[in-house]
Amino acid sequence: MIKKSFNEKLAFSGDLPKVVTLTSPRLIERYKAETMAIVPAREYDSLMKKVSKGRLSTIDRMMTYMARKYKADCACPMTAGMFVNIAAAASEERGGKNETPYWRTLKKDGQLNEKYPGGIERQKVRLEKEGHTIIQKGKRCLVVDYEKKIENF
Repeated sequence: MIKKSFNEKLAFSGDLPKVVTLTSPRLIERYKAETMAIVPAREYDSLMKKVSKGRLSTIDRMMTYMARKYKADCACPMTAGMFVNIAAAASEERGGKNETPYWRTLKKDGQLNEKYPGGIERQKVRLEKEGHTIIQKGKRCLVVDYEKKIENF
């Protein structure tokens, strides 16, 4: 079996996007939702490219945007996390061509993403180069006042 490149994974949409109806009471309670949008990786990549220098976004904000776009109560957090990481790895794979500024997309609460290429250290360097201040709280690294720099979609 031949392993797909990250750019091939990014380009593959399968049957996505789709909106599914949650039927499990446990899932409805967990997500506080009855419908969930599952959106392809390329849409997260496209949204990440809209975050301009000096600005930031979070995976949660992108999920909110996707849920609104597809008229669902929420977006799938599992696929969102995976697809944001695929977008980051695909950008690195392209070697600077048509770059996705993935380092500007943070996890919940302004936290840096250890799964991005180069891990937290590389994301920290790129964010500091753009003027952001990073602090460490326990094992987590956070962008100071990230809320004030959020890109609106």
